[in-house]
Amino acid sequence: MRKEESLAKEIIEQLGGTGNIAELASCMTRLRVKPVDESKVNLEGIKSIDGVMGVVEAETLQIILGPGIVTRVANEVAELTGKNVQSVDESSDNPFEGLAHKTKAELNKKNATPFKLFLRRIASIFIPLIPAIVASGLIAGITNVIIRSGADPTSTPVQVLDLIGWGLFGYLFVFVGINTAREFGGSPALGGAAAIILYNPKLADIQVFGDALLPGRGGLIGVMLAAAFIAFVEKRIRKMVSPAIDIIVTPTLSLLITGVAALFVLQPVGGLISDLITKGLLGLIDMGGIVAGLILAGTFLPLVVTGLHQGLTPVHMELINTIGDDPLLPILAMGGAGQVGAAFAIYFKTKNERLKKVIKGGLPVGMLGIGEPLIFGVTLPLGRPFLTACLGAAVGGAFQAFFKIATIAIGVSGIPLVFLVHTHQILLYLLGLLVAYFFGFLFTWTFGFKEEMAKNI
Repeated sequence: MRKEESLAKEIIEQLGGTGNIAELASCMTRLRVKPVDESKVNLEGIKSIDGVMGVVEAETLQIILGPGIVTRVANEVAELTGKNVQSVDESSDNPFEGLAHKTKAELNKKNATPFKLFLRRIASIFIPLIPAIVASGLIAGITNVIIRSGADPTSTPVQVLDLIGWGLFGYLFVFVGINTAREFGGSPALGGAAAIILYNPKLADIQVFGDALLPGRGGLIGVMLAAAFIAFVEKRIRKMVSPAIDIIVTPTLSLLITGVAALFVLQPVGGLISDLITKGLLGLIDMGGIVAGLILAGTFLPLVVTGLHQGLTPVHMELINTIGDDPLLPILAMGGAGQVGAAFAIYFKTKNERLKKVIKGGLPVGMLGIGEPLIFGVTLPLGRPFLTACLGAAVGGAFQAFFKIATIAIGVSGIPLVFLVHTHQILLYLLGLLVAYFFGFLFTWTFGFKEEMAKNI
């Protein structure tokens, strides 16, 4: 039996069987399951499965498996349960639908704070886009390094790479509009149409109160406001319109109302929010310097634990759209670097062979910017090493902030981020990465780990 098939069967068994899985999805490292009846799920049993690196109880049950293997296991679970690995049709006659929604409501209530719910919603918009963003950002970064190394930017190979790398970012607003409308219960196509209104170059030809409108004003924040608004309007209009003319009247009125509201209200509001975020963060980094880097990097990992860090994606994009680069991403990237240093310390100090095996599996992907395997498989279960990893991250973040390291695009952190930082800052970024490794190692070795902590691992 293949490893992924065996792992899928064990997970299904501990989830309460195939009939207890209402919905199924996966992201870069996590298998996300919505159980029909939460009481049938054996959480400790799932955690004890060889290959499972941790479990997060959030809006969905998130089983940490690691990159690569998670996709194969998700496909196996989908085949065994008959569920779509992406999502379950909400309109289908699912016999478990009522219980599934009840479970979701209970989980939401348990974890509901306005800030958490807000970030979860933002994360749900951007998580499906992460593979494309990572791939495009990495190709764009490599192209930038090639050009700065002396290659002719007008040569066909470089132009092709440039097209592939930057293509997504020119149309990212459409994908965000589609996902936002879907997240808020509207028609995805209308969300995309609302986004296009805000980025249409013809806006520059329209004058309001003597000033020309600015295409893209408000960036992705304006797009999310417009797409959420069109979803709201569409649902309200549909309630009042006869089904016989719904297909014509509802989308037409929704788009017309949203178009006017977007140009005169939502886009200016989005621009104001965008300015507040970017200027606030830049002011914090400039004025706070080392202290700001310490705080931002040192507190980032708890956000990763909940999965809410994906909600920061529009912030990174707004920084790039507004000032041309992103000084926040290198600081936050030190969170994963601190984990790597802590994991190395534990590996060399412990005699627990199972723990060593987990660390050996998590270190390569951790160094490549995917920290969940080390967080959920090593430092978080041990307790104190998670805190010393955060301390190591804080020192690395202070280094990045002091030298004002910034990226030209967004993507995974760790070593691959070297292709996204400004070429004249590559060595400084790598040095900061080593600083975070070193202090994560030092803090964990000196007072973060004792062998008795590994007894229950």
